[in-house]
Order: sequence, then C-alpha cells, then structure tokens
Amino acid sequence: MRDRVFFPSDILKPYIKNYWTCWHPADVMEVMYPSGSVELCIDISGSDTVRHRGDQSMKVPSLEVLGHWTIPTRAAIAKGNTCLITRFHPYANSLFFPNPASDFTNESIDLCDIFRRESADFYDRLMEQPSIEQKIEVLEAFLIQRLTRNKKSNHQLKLVEYLCDHVYKEDKPFNIQNLSTHSGFSERYIQKLFIDWVGITPQKFFSVQRFNKSLELIRSSTAPLTSIAFECGYYDQAHFIKEFKSYTGLTPNQVKGL
Repeated sequence: MRDRVFFPSDILKPYIKNYWTCWHPADVMEVMYPSGSVELCIDISGSDTVRHRGDQSMKVPSLEVLGHWTIPTRAAIAKGNTCLITRFHPYANSLFFPNPASDFTNESIDLCDIFRRESADFYDRLMEQPSIEQKIEVLEAFLIQRLTRNKKSNHQLKLVEYLCDHVYKEDKPFNIQNLSTHSGFSERYIQKLFIDWVGITPQKFFSVQRFNKSLELIRSSTAPLTSIAFECGYYDQAHFIKEFKSYTGLTPNQVKGL
C-alpha cells in the first residue's frame, strides 16, 4: 500500500514526479502494474522480496532500478517490507543512468551493478538516517550528483519531453505518422528517441498511458467496462480486456475485485 508521498526539490522537480514509501502490513503476492515510468526502488526495511515473471523468479536487490513492465509480473512481498521509491518523469530517467533506458525495460537491475562502490556507499549513508525525511535528503544529494555528471543533450531532452506530453494528451488511437507530421521529425528518429530515452516505443508508451487511465477508472468509477473502454480510446470491450490482460495477467473485472 502507498504510505506517504514526498515531492522533489526545485532542482529535481523537472525530472522526478515524486518519492513515496510503500509499506506492507502482511505477506502478499502483489500484481505489478506498468506505471509508464522508470523507478528507483530502495528497500529500507531489510526484508526479502521475490519477483515472479512467467516461470522465472528472482530476489529483488535492495537498490533496484525498475524499468517499464510490459508483461505480467508479480512480487511476493514479506510482511513489514518498506520501500522508498523514486518515480522519474518518463523522459528524464536517462539523465541519471549511463545506460539507454531500454536496458531496463522488463528488467530489475541492481544499482550496484551500474555504479559499483558509489551505490553501496550511498545505501549505507541512507540507511544511517533515522527519519524518512533525512533519507530523502541523502537520496536527493545522490540524484543531484548524478544529474550534474550528465552529458546528454538538453535539446533531445526537451524534444522527448514534448513528444511524451503530446502522446500523453492524445485522445484518439495513436498514429506514429501523425506524431511525425506534428513534430516535424521522422518516424525512425522518434522511435529511436523513445527507445533510448523512455525505454519503450511511442506506441507502447501510449498503450501504457491508456492502460493506467483505465486502471484509475476501474478503481474509482462504477461505470461499466464498455464505457471505460470507449472513454480510454479502445476499439471495443474485447480490445480493452485483451490489452489489460497482456499487462497484468488479469481481466479488468478481476482487478476490480481486488
């Protein structure tokens, strides 16, 4: 369950949506929903989490870069587990990691495999702090340090931000040709920008945003699935259920009952 939400300092606000803590009062097998963003997840409780994807299982590292999930995934989370999660804006995660964003897609990467000793020192400093606010101060110092070392093109960043915003606001089925015409850049160049900076194609990014809109309506609305499907831009209810299940392994009705 989501516990507390914190917002980034001014220097990080253009790149980070928020920080939040997630605490589990009991053992649970949790369905992972694609968020549309890369996340840095830090276990601040020292308990084990095991992630299941198909017939594969893995122990989740204490410092985890969690990429875009586009396949059904679940996590076995132990009672008392608490995570501090950084959710990056979709276009900005590449400013903090040397890897192309696509390296993280459908993957859980140990931050120590990326930054080695620097990550271990950061985790030790963070865990020494007695309060969540002080832990976030250490986290922000680490992220600002990574940001100042960034060598990536600010021009490309602004373009990807613009393209993501356009896709996010799209209220009809996605069309790469329309995005190309609207932006003045070739379809091939747009595809490459999304893979390198966001981690998924613009079509998949649109699909994940549409999924999240439908998930929010399922949880908050009493509207029938047919109405939700059309409001979110699906062709019909069957299309809605098929895409929803491709991400979660569950039907919309099953999620509504959770």
